[in-house]
Amino acid sequence: MTELPPLALSVRQPSAWAIIFGGKDVENRSLGSIRAGRMEPGRIAIHAAIGMKQAEYDYLVWRWAQDGVTVPRPDALPRRAIIGSVEVVRVVTESDSPWFGGEAGLLLRDPVPCDPVPAPGALGYFWWEAGGALAEPLPWMRNWGPADGGLFGDLPVAFEQPPVKPFGRKTDESS
Repeated sequence: MTELPPLALSVRQPSAWAIIFGGKDVENRSLGSIRAGRMEPGRIAIHAAIGMKQAEYDYLVWRWAQDGVTVPRPDALPRRAIIGSVEVVRVVTESDSPWFGGEAGLLLRDPVPCDPVPAPGALGYFWWEAGGALAEPLPWMRNWGPADGGLFGDLPVAFEQPPVKPFGRKTDESS
């Protein structure tokens, strides 16, 4: 295993997966959380948080499918674990990246995956230590979509209606 940086950032799934495996080059945060978390450029470990919300998962699966990114089933995503590392290049308040969508973000490059290392998370950048176990899938995760891939398991997930965006700033259109 490649040596992992001692500092980590906890990110909910499936965004943590997308940083390491899906080409996500911006992690959106508020400027306040970036300052409070002392988030600065440098190599960090990516921690897949224990929490994962179905509404957020559904929206991101739908949204990223528009760009050809296929996200693993929710019960296949490790949680409560370090899953790799990435270089934080700088803090940005504007970006042409399709992954940018907030007040500010961390511009990322050079993701390196690792086998999941169970570890508790924390807010902001934190000094992580291995320990405990991966989070068990919640019932909704096990029941999400066809468990065996179904008859047409190689087709992308389809939604009758686009899921409602469950996060981010409200605009005049969405309020």
